[in-house]
Amino acid sequence: MSTLLVIESAMAGLVIGRGGSTIKSIQSDSGAMVKLSNGDTADTRNVTIIGSEEAQRLARGMVEKIVGKVLRSETNTTPPPPPRQQSRGRGRGGAWRSRPRRTASPVESFNISDEAWEEVLRENKQMELEMLQSLPPIVKDFYVEHKEVTAMSNEEVQSFRTSQNDITVQYVDDAECVRPIPKPIKTFEHAFSSFPDIMKVIKKQKFTTPSPIQCQAWPIIMSGHDLIAIAQTGTGKTLAYILPALIHLLKQPTPRKERIGPSVVIMGPTRELVLQIHDEITKYLHDNIKVVCVYGGGVSAQVHQKLLENEKPDIIVATPGRLNDLIGIQAVKLDHVSYLVLDEADRMLDMGFKNQIELSLRHVRPDKQTILTSATWPEAVKNLAKYFAKNPLHITVGSLDLSTVNTVTQKIIVLKEHQKEAWLDDFISNNLSKDDKIIIFMRKKSSVDKMYEHFNKKNIKCRCIHGGRIQSDREGSLADMRSGVVSILIATDVASRGIDIHDITLVINYDFPVNIEEYVHRVGRTGRAGKTGSAITLFSNYDKFNATPLIGVLEKSEQPIPPELYKMASQ
Repeated sequence: MSTLLVIESAMAGLVIGRGGSTIKSIQSDSGAMVKLSNGDTADTRNVTIIGSEEAQRLARGMVEKIVGKVLRSETNTTPPPPPRQQSRGRGRGGAWRSRPRRTASPVESFNISDEAWEEVLRENKQMELEMLQSLPPIVKDFYVEHKEVTAMSNEEVQSFRTSQNDITVQYVDDAECVRPIPKPIKTFEHAFSSFPDIMKVIKKQKFTTPSPIQCQAWPIIMSGHDLIAIAQTGTGKTLAYILPALIHLLKQPTPRKERIGPSVVIMGPTRELVLQIHDEITKYLHDNIKVVCVYGGGVSAQVHQKLLENEKPDIIVATPGRLNDLIGIQAVKLDHVSYLVLDEADRMLDMGFKNQIELSLRHVRPDKQTILTSATWPEAVKNLAKYFAKNPLHITVGSLDLSTVNTVTQKIIVLKEHQKEAWLDDFISNNLSKDDKIIIFMRKKSSVDKMYEHFNKKNIKCRCIHGGRIQSDREGSLADMRSGVVSILIATDVASRGIDIHDITLVINYDFPVNIEEYVHRVGRTGRAGKTGSAITLFSNYDKFNATPLIGVLEKSEQPIPPELYKMASQ
C-alpha cells in the first residue's frame, strides 16, 4: 500500500530541499520512502509515499507541514519494496516532530537502495531546476575591481591581509566550481566608487577606513559569493553585509514593485540585536528602500502582519521565532528573497533556534546569496553553513582559537560566593570615576532584579536588562545607557552579544557565564573600535569547572593568571 499526494509544482522545491536534504529528512524521520514525479498537469507534482501505515502517516504530515495545507490523497495498491531491517537516523526534519516516534519493527522499516536514491536525487534536481525556471532571474555579481586593487601583487595582498589582524580567506573543504578569491580593498572608494549613492551615505557617517572584515568581505559579497565571516563582535560585521545588500536589492532585474515580499532577509538571535541592525540599516537607506524589524515579545504577530502589509518592505530584519510565526499565518512570503543573512549564527543555535531557522528558510529560493556571520566556528555552525550556503568563501579575522581582544585588560579575582556582593558594593563606592560606564553580568534573571533593587536602595543609579523584562523596558534601559542618563547596566547574557553601547569602559562578570564562549563575548562589550577597556571576573569554587578553559583564553590574550586559578584547574 502507498499514499499519493498531489502538490503544486511551486511547492516541489520546498519538499525536495537543497540537494535532496528535506526529502531525505522526511524519509529518515518517518521510515517511509518518498518519491516525487510529474503530475497530471504542468501545475502539479505527485508525491508517492511507500511504507507502513504509521510511516506513511508521519511522512504525509511532514509534507503537509511544509506546503502549509492538508492535501488530498489517493490510496495506491502498488506493493512496497521488500523490507530490510534498519535503524532510523535522526535527520534535519526533527523540527516537525510533535510526538515521540515509536520504534518500528523490522517489517515496518523500509530502506532505499542506492539506485533508488540516485533516481530520487536526479528527479529532485530536475524539479529544483524547474522551480528556479518559474522564478524571476537574479543577479549577484556587481563588483567592479578598482584599478589600484587590480595592481596589487599576490605578495602585497598577503601582506595586507596579515596586517589587517591576520585575515585568512579560503573555500570550504567540499566547495565545487571555485572561482578566484577577490583581492581585499583598502579604501571605501576601492569598494564603492561605482556606486555614488553608497559613497554619499558613507561620507555622511564620517568613517576613515574600512575595518579588516569589511576590506575582504565587500569584494567577496559584491562578486556574488556566499560568505561565512568569522570575527569577534565589534569588528564591523554588520556594515560588511548591509552595504552590499542595498546594492543587491536595487540591481535585481525584476522591478521592486513586481517582487513578492522582501528581497533581503536578515535574521538575528535577540530583539536587541535585530533592532540594532535595523537602526544601522536606516543610516544608509536611499532610493526609497524600506526596512521593517519584527521580533517576538514586544507586539503580536498580527500587529507585525499589518505593518508588513502597509510598508511592503524591501528588507526584513527578524528573530527566527517571529519570522516563523509570520510565515505560519501567511503574513510574509519569501519567494523572491535573493539575499539572506544569518547574523550571530552561533548565538542563534545556542538559543535553540535551529528548527525555526530551517523551517522558515525552506521557503527561500535555493539560488539565493547567503551571508553567515559568527564569532566562533563550532560544528553546529559548520552544519548550518553547509545547509544554507553554496560553495561559500570562509573569512577568518584573527585566530579561530578563543581569545579576547588585546584592547581589554582582564583581571580575575578568586573569592567565595558569599563575598561577591560586599566586593561589588565596595568597588562601586570607591573605584568608579564619573567617566566610567560599566556592564555587570549575572547568571540569572532573578539575580539581576535583586541586584537592581539593592542598588536602588543605596541610591546608585542604574538600569537592568534580561529576557523576562518587557521590550519597552529593555529598549529604555539601553537608551539610558547610550545617552549617559545612567552609567551602570546590570544584565544577563542577553546583552553579551551584538548590542553596541559605545564607551563601555568596564565589564564585571559577577557570575561566570555558562561557557567560555560567553566569557569572550561579555569581555568583548568593552575595548571596541580601537579603544581600551577592562574586565573584572569574580571567580569562585562554584566555577572551578571553567578554570581550565579560562586559563587557555587568558594565556592566548597574554593576561595575568592568579595562582588560585591554576590550583582549581588541577583539582
